[in-house]
Amino acid sequence: MGTPRPLTADTSIADWLADPVGNAILTDLLAQAGQTPDAFKPVRRFAIKRLVSLSRGAFTQEMLDEIVRRAQAGESPAGTIGSGADRAATAPAPDAPPTSAASAPAWAERVDLGRFSGRTVIVTGAGSGIGRATASRVAREGGRVIAVDVSAERLDDLAAALPDSDVMPLVADITDDADVARIVEAAGDRIDGLANVAGIMDDMTPVGEVSDAVWQRVFRVNVDGTMKLMRAVIPTMLAQAAGSIVNVASEAALRGSAAGAAYTASKHAVVGLTRSSAFVYGPSGIRVNAVAPGPTITNIEASFASPLAAERIQTAMVVMPDPAVAEAVAASITFLLSDDGVNVSGAILPSDGGWSAA
Repeated sequence: MGTPRPLTADTSIADWLADPVGNAILTDLLAQAGQTPDAFKPVRRFAIKRLVSLSRGAFTQEMLDEIVRRAQAGESPAGTIGSGADRAATAPAPDAPPTSAASAPAWAERVDLGRFSGRTVIVTGAGSGIGRATASRVAREGGRVIAVDVSAERLDDLAAALPDSDVMPLVADITDDADVARIVEAAGDRIDGLANVAGIMDDMTPVGEVSDAVWQRVFRVNVDGTMKLMRAVIPTMLAQAAGSIVNVASEAALRGSAAGAAYTASKHAVVGLTRSSAFVYGPSGIRVNAVAPGPTITNIEASFASPLAAERIQTAMVVMPDPAVAEAVAASITFLLSDDGVNVSGAILPSDGGWSAA
């Protein structure tokens, strides 16, 4: 056997847990927060440095630097231990993660400079999650981005992260007709793309328990907001005889076991809007597609207000793949927005790690 590679910030969490010293350090760190290594299961394939951004301040760059230093020095929480056979003999033996999880190479975003040069793209939900990742990708690939969100703070953070890019932050509510008009006005005479990312989750209630308030709130954002933006950009795209619209559907648009009745129905409606529009406007040079994400690390969190739904849905989720980072879904969205998707329209593209194939 060769000498184990040193643990670094780029090493996967799975490999940290497979290493005796790394396992001991992470186990101790989690124990201080009342957690176990099981908390890392959804993100075990990620490089450990991703925890800095994913933890929302709970795991800082300074903490990362310190555990890397300790790991490379062979310092376990119980003291300093040796390497190789000595480490294996004195450190607790971890539960080995699946070989595929430990050996799978980490995905890395590859920016295609100039892919959106001269293009104006509207991105809703741009303040966080998939929307932010999409806006950032388009901007870094040369596009002009109208970044729409209800949070001024999140938009300011996005703009600050892209100081050399053409990003116009716009606080707006996509369900409000006046705000939708402001979005189109901000885009100007040309709108090359629309990424309808903004959306909200339901409370996982089935149809026998769903309230009018939940149903109406979810449909207002996920369906009405999506439709209003599509309706607003179509005249400009028709006038220029070109344009690409990408709606964000969901795994819940493809199956009935991923969410509650309101969210599932709303995302099925998004699929209907997508296919109908692709059929009608295709001859006019407008492509309309949807991406159906599977589990993704975003700021949208599910809550179960129904014990029945919790039992049924959680049982079905045993085949759910590990969650993807938002940038991975943004890669699917920007493919369809760009000329790389030139021959694709009316498609519902699962970006779900194979969940829809299960």
